[in-house]
This record gives sequence, structure tokens and C-alpha cells, in this order.
Amino acid sequence: MQSKSPEQMKYQHVFFDLDHTLWDFETNSKETLYDLYHELELASRGIGEFDHFHATYHHHNQIFWDRFRKGYISRDDLRWKRMWRTLLDYKLASEPLARQLSERYLEILPTKKQLFEDSIEILNYLQQKNYPLHLITNGFEKTQMAKLENSGIRHYFTHIITSESAGIMKPHAAIFDYALQQTGASASTSIMIGDTLEADIEGGNNAGIDTVYFNPNNEPAGQILPTYTIQSLSELKKIL
Repeated sequence: MQSKSPEQMKYQHVFFDLDHTLWDFETNSKETLYDLYHELELASRGIGEFDHFHATYHHHNQIFWDRFRKGYISRDDLRWKRMWRTLLDYKLASEPLARQLSERYLEILPTKKQLFEDSIEILNYLQQKNYPLHLITNGFEKTQMAKLENSGIRHYFTHIITSESAGIMKPHAAIFDYALQQTGASASTSIMIGDTLEADIEGGNNAGIDTVYFNPNNEPAGQILPTYTIQSLSELKKIL
């Protein structure tokens, strides 16, 4: 494959989101919760079928992440109170159990390795074309680094920008500005690839960066308009 020089490429820096974009968060999270369900014998504590427990946690996790992104709650509150609220649905008002679940969840989750289809293929493709690859993620620093190492994709990325290290979260333009500063990139020659319209796409748009909406389930885009939309990561070959 013949690579273009940086001067010939429209985009000179490629930024990825991690969870739900390269790293299959839903599959890995479900496997982690399944492990916890059996390890802590939750069925014996009055929690019914695993699938119901998983759906209940997923519901509350989305609510607490939304509150965290908006700055209404702290990182620690997010971590254990999503478990606490899940347990309350089963009439289990146990803070020690909620904190134990939270601790073990964050220990086990980053050991999971499932990536989205085409993740390795597209990372190899972009690396072979000499694109500097970076990450911008709202996840916790220690957890995200462990995910990258355990799934075998850490070496692809030159810079890893977490909301924890930047001190601000997507969709705020400031985290994108921080990422541009850290990488020496310019907004006009950068592109952001992510699965979340409000965080990745609107945030990138506000920072003047072209965006790719990874939309494998063909969800409606609404009022937030990405530069490009793809349903599989391999479609990036048409753009980059």
C-alpha cells in the first residue's frame, strides 16, 4: 500500500472515542456483570434472573452517566450509586454491597477484550497510511488504559486524552482544544470518530473538527449533524 505524505492528506490527525466505538463496551460490561452476579451470589440475595439484573443496571447506569457528564454528581457518586440504585429496585438497601459491586466491576471490566468488528483491521489500515492516531475518552484514566492494554490496541495510539487528565469532559470544546494542543494538531486537519452524538459529534463540531458518527444500529441523527456517518468501521477507508 502506497502511503501519502502528511502534506497530501486532507486529515493529518485521527481522533477516536474508545467505548462503543473500538472497544465493545456493551458486550464487555454484560460479561462483567455476569461474572459479578455469580461471584457475589446475587440470586441468593433476592435478585432474580441475570438478564433482568443486567437491564436494570443498564437503565440506571445511563441515567447516572448523563448526570455525571452534566456535572451534577461526582465520579465516586457515579461509580457506586448506579449500583446502589440498581439494588434498591430489588429492595436491597445495602451500601456495602453496592460499593463492593462497584469496586469489583471496575476491576473486572477492563480485563475484557471484545472489540468491535473491523477495529484491528481499520487501525492497521490507518497506521499503514501513516496517520497519527489518538484517543479522546470520557472514561476513567486507570480503567481506560487497562482496557487498551488488555485488548491489545494501546500501541496504535500516540496520545490518549482522558477527561480525567484533561479536567473536562466531552462534549465541551475545551477537551478537544486540549487534545489539539497535546498532539500538535490543528482543528482544520483533524477528524473525530465516535458513537455518541452529544459527546463526540456535537463536541467535535463545536471545536471546528470534522466528525464521523459511528452508527452501527442506524439510530436517527436528529439535530446534530456529523460530517460523515458510517455503520461499520471499515467504511472509514472511504474517508481516510
